[in-house]
Amino acid sequence: MENTKIAVVTDSNSGITQQQAKELGVTVLPMPFYINEQLFLEGITLTQEEFYKKLEEDANISTSQPSPADVMETWERLLADHEEVVHIPMSSGLSNSCQTAFVLSREFNGRVHVVDNQRISVTQRQSVLDALTLIQAGKTGAQVKEILEAEKSESSIYITLETLKYLKKGGRITPAAAALGTVLKLKPVLQIQGEKLDAFAKARGKKQAKKIMIKAMEEDLKKRFKEYNKKGLMCLEAAYTGNLEEAEEWKKELEKEFPGMEIHMDPLSLSVACHIGQGALAVAVSKKVEVE
Repeated sequence: MENTKIAVVTDSNSGITQQQAKELGVTVLPMPFYINEQLFLEGITLTQEEFYKKLEEDANISTSQPSPADVMETWERLLADHEEVVHIPMSSGLSNSCQTAFVLSREFNGRVHVVDNQRISVTQRQSVLDALTLIQAGKTGAQVKEILEAEKSESSIYITLETLKYLKKGGRITPAAAALGTVLKLKPVLQIQGEKLDAFAKARGKKQAKKIMIKAMEEDLKKRFKEYNKKGLMCLEAAYTGNLEEAEEWKKELEKEFPGMEIHMDPLSLSVACHIGQGALAVAVSKKVEVE
């Protein structure tokens, strides 16, 4: 039975498409992008293909956040036939949209619960599924927020890149390091643990980068998430930026390395893609909520 008391809202960084949102019964706010000063909305007026084409053409791309008016209108619409809203934005460490939502929610007399659980892409999607599970189990909006925030660090993401160009462009690495990396065919492996995108390791070529990521994920499952993993609560995920064929291979590799674990794969959200460029591969894991 659908619980009409609590509505769930997220943004398109979760990788949940408008079509999937309808099927799940959630609302997805599209992330806005400015491409050569023109406004586009992820998944509505901007497809993945168009985005990567613009990226390749060296268009001037900047990310933005959903406008306060859009956020409030969405909540108002949902509160007309729901008692509460649980709002799950992308990680507060990667965007101000979480902070903005938090400030706006004060106008709604405790009926809107903004979850700051530092998720992005496939791990953010898992949080949305978790919220639905908790609502189904009869939890209130405040309880859903509390549980999701308490478990915010129960996820892990590793990403390797095809190119250092965009990290350089965004000022995340020096031009000299980028030039050297290109000559040596170095592929950085980055991690997201909680809020920020950080360096994890350097690999010579993508093959080694994949090995490093698989090993890091095995370690996480054996040590950090050992107890949860025994209970079968860890969800393995994969993601990519515009390189579907390579990603399909990557998924097969992961299935072989982690037998018995089902792997959900999505394109990485464009907000992340514009910082790392096309051809990235990621592996992620997140714990699903336990419901008594």
